[in-house]
Amino acid sequence: MQTVATRSPQSAPLSAAATSDAAAASAYQGYQIIRRNGAVVAFEPNKIAVALMKAFLAVHGTQGAASASVRETVDGLTEAVVRALLRSRPGGGTFHIEDVQDHVELGLMRGGHHEVARAYVLYRERRSQERAKQGAAPAAAEPALCVIDGGQRVPLDAGRLQTLIQSACADLGADVKPEPILAETKRNLYDGVPIDEVHKAAILAARTLIEKDPGYTRATARLLLHTIRKEVLGEEVLHADMHTGYAEYFPTFVKKGVQAELLDERLLQYDLAKLGAALKPDRDLQFDYLGLQTLYDRYFLHIGEARIELPQAFYMRVAMGLALNEIDREARAIEFYEVLSTFDFMSSTPTLFNSGTRRSQLSSCYLTTVADDLDGIYEALKENALLSKFAGGLGNDWTNVRALGSHIKGTNGKSQGVVPFLKVVNDTAVAVNQGGKRKGAVCAYLESWHLDIEEFLELRKNTGDDRRRTHDMNTANWIPDLFMKRVMEGGEWTLFSPSTCPDLHDKFGAAFEAAYVGYEEKVARGEIKLFKKMRASDLWRKMLSKLFETGHPWITFKDACNVRSPQQHVGVVHSSNLCTEITLNTSDTEIAVCNLGSVNLVHHVKDGQIDHAKLKKTVATAMRMLDNVIDINYYAVKKARDSNLRHRPVGLGIMGFQDALHELRVPYASQAAVDFADRSMEAVCYHAYWASTELAQERGRYSSYRGSLWDRGILPIDSLDLLAQARGGYVDVDRSATLDWDALRQRIGEHGMRNSNCVAIAPTATISNIIGVSASIEPSFGNLSVKSNLSGEFTIINEYLVRDLKKLGLWDDVMVMDLKHFDGSLRRIDRVPEELKQLYATAFEVETEWLVEAAARRQKWIDQAQSLNIYMAGASGKKLDETYKLAWTRGLKTTYYLRTIGATHAEKSTVKAGKMNSVASGGGVSGVDALAAQAKAQLAAAGSDPATDIKFCAIDDPTCEACQ
Repeated sequence: MQTVATRSPQSAPLSAAATSDAAAASAYQGYQIIRRNGAVVAFEPNKIAVALMKAFLAVHGTQGAASASVRETVDGLTEAVVRALLRSRPGGGTFHIEDVQDHVELGLMRGGHHEVARAYVLYRERRSQERAKQGAAPAAAEPALCVIDGGQRVPLDAGRLQTLIQSACADLGADVKPEPILAETKRNLYDGVPIDEVHKAAILAARTLIEKDPGYTRATARLLLHTIRKEVLGEEVLHADMHTGYAEYFPTFVKKGVQAELLDERLLQYDLAKLGAALKPDRDLQFDYLGLQTLYDRYFLHIGEARIELPQAFYMRVAMGLALNEIDREARAIEFYEVLSTFDFMSSTPTLFNSGTRRSQLSSCYLTTVADDLDGIYEALKENALLSKFAGGLGNDWTNVRALGSHIKGTNGKSQGVVPFLKVVNDTAVAVNQGGKRKGAVCAYLESWHLDIEEFLELRKNTGDDRRRTHDMNTANWIPDLFMKRVMEGGEWTLFSPSTCPDLHDKFGAAFEAAYVGYEEKVARGEIKLFKKMRASDLWRKMLSKLFETGHPWITFKDACNVRSPQQHVGVVHSSNLCTEITLNTSDTEIAVCNLGSVNLVHHVKDGQIDHAKLKKTVATAMRMLDNVIDINYYAVKKARDSNLRHRPVGLGIMGFQDALHELRVPYASQAAVDFADRSMEAVCYHAYWASTELAQERGRYSSYRGSLWDRGILPIDSLDLLAQARGGYVDVDRSATLDWDALRQRIGEHGMRNSNCVAIAPTATISNIIGVSASIEPSFGNLSVKSNLSGEFTIINEYLVRDLKKLGLWDDVMVMDLKHFDGSLRRIDRVPEELKQLYATAFEVETEWLVEAAARRQKWIDQAQSLNIYMAGASGKKLDETYKLAWTRGLKTTYYLRTIGATHAEKSTVKAGKMNSVASGGGVSGVDALAAQAKAQLAAAGSDPATDIKFCAIDDPTCEACQ
């Protein structure tokens, strides 16, 4: 048994039954229980264990309940209940006794102890009836409560509380009512409660109702906004007063930030009164609860633990930081503020974190190549540490490093290969955690001809020599086309060490194939001793097997990235980044850098089609902001600065693709969705490339422009022909277009480009949470789910679905419970029309081929790549094989995670209406279950067992925002 020394929800497991009273008092200080009579007592988890044991006694009797297994079960259930309670109040607070009992009831049902749960429910009902009989006398008047406000004990202003809650629900529809929020808030108050706890109780009361109606998420956000304003301004301020309040507060905020050495002193040179007057307080009301809580917890500037930044000031601070070098700084800052605060465009997390601050590290991704000597290897490790300290995600190219068994001339010994160094990379990423803001994150890439590739495939396994495992870093296969052709044609494949084939690393296309075949001929002549021959299909099968079992290495394609690269005249793309959307050149003298931001696609759909006029305007502003990042950015490593200023790449992406489909009433699994992916990406890319030519006309071309594909009049759509030529076929991509690309080609010929690369689709997990849309190009995980992060658990409900079900008279408590029972899926809910089932199909209900086909249509326009997760229900070896071969023949440059098990899980239990917000998150993948049994049988290689705790990217974890 273990005990807990902290009250953090992420703490080690706790055995409440074994926790001493003294330890419990220390561990749960700040948590209290409100009894039914209004008395407030300390939170004691051991009482939960006692209640659970009594329930088991009632069912199994004294002898059965006394067994060791039952005691272990009770301990485990107690741990789960306590963790769930603490997650709901991460900063401390009060629980009503009924809330605790609801969690106990839910825990029993979750654990499958249905008989015990039934006994517990009956016991609660019996006790409730007994209390009702005892209280049959006329009810006494509601007791007058006092609160502690400013250190003074004063009566609770019930009228003000009611007004606050009513204003939070205003204009959110008839189904968003203040009464249940007010009633639940009062139930959780007690005499002498601090006024801050009153406001927290209102927030918690509102959030429990989000599953009833999506409008409650905005009501909750407004109640949170009230507490934020009080914290920042030092007093309660009504929203109506913020139209003047913001303008008065803003100059003071900037001066305070500069004095605290948080903000760049140059921000004081702006006309702060003008910028303050430009702030739009009503835009505070567009946040949902998850979005505003995320900003509060992770993004708003603070001194000590006190926030000094309000939402609109936050966006203006970011805008000011990006406009520092503009001639008319105020006008540009207001322009940038407009696209940010309207949620039309959002900069990446590093930019939001640091723009306008004294350490303006604004870039998201860094790509490096590791040299084949100790100096180069440890220089790369140092660069990783420095970049990770100040920056975002890392992509390391390790193909250059000699393989296991290679000769070392200096010592006349043999190399230990790549793997031991990757272990050090893994530990460096863990050790350098970016100042505590988020974890360091890195992905290692290795080409498929490298002699260490088979051991590389094993890195994420949980079995074997742990010294040759990397449990915390990501890995990716960097696959040349020749390998894929050998797989398709049943050919053999030879593994080499780069020490004997040094030029393969920098070759691609026909040149790579010629050199590779030449080395195979040397093997046949006995001139190369260190090699391994195998069937290409055997290595391919092993790649897919390990991808399925461990989630790694990802499948990425070297030649598609290089043959279609606009910058192939000045280097080679040796890897992608942490999230597989960046494809930039790297070398021993250049570290590639990319600066990211994303257009909110759904905001650019109007009357059933793309609003080109608005999109063009948004993209022009966004590209200017991204280009500014390059000059303002702080560079921890000189090689990164030199590369970024020379090539000036940016990565404009999209998010809200699924929302746009819902707005258009188009199912994700349809040809119409594929066509929309094509046309929408064509529009974004067209306007992005056009904006870069305008910037080039104003500011000049990037310095390595001469000789690029842009300079040669070859646009990304044209480079598909280059890929088909290099492969000798195997490229089957729709080439249709709707915009005037000849006009763009002519304009580029006249003015050139400001940026070597312009477009890349990042995952956008956190910034999508902030603005309340679907992430990136992802299909919906579920129509009712929970996102869990360091701020707690957040109910996410599909507003489009609720709107449609209300029109049909189908939205009710039973529908909520059905959605929970079926993991957010409509498929097995008979009363839902088939049209809605197709329109609101979840990620694992969308056939994988639709994901690939839509991605192929996007990729033909994009000069970099896209972060494409592959969702696959009923995985099999055949299906994996077909999917990734399809991705290759459709010209995709990269793929990201393979997800073969549900990403979210809604509870299949029933609770009393209004009692609990009882949807839970599975938190990723925890094993291989029956769904994937067929794939296990077909893919398991050499008798190896799949990992038992597959780690997938924590998409909803705000500590991992490297590419958001």
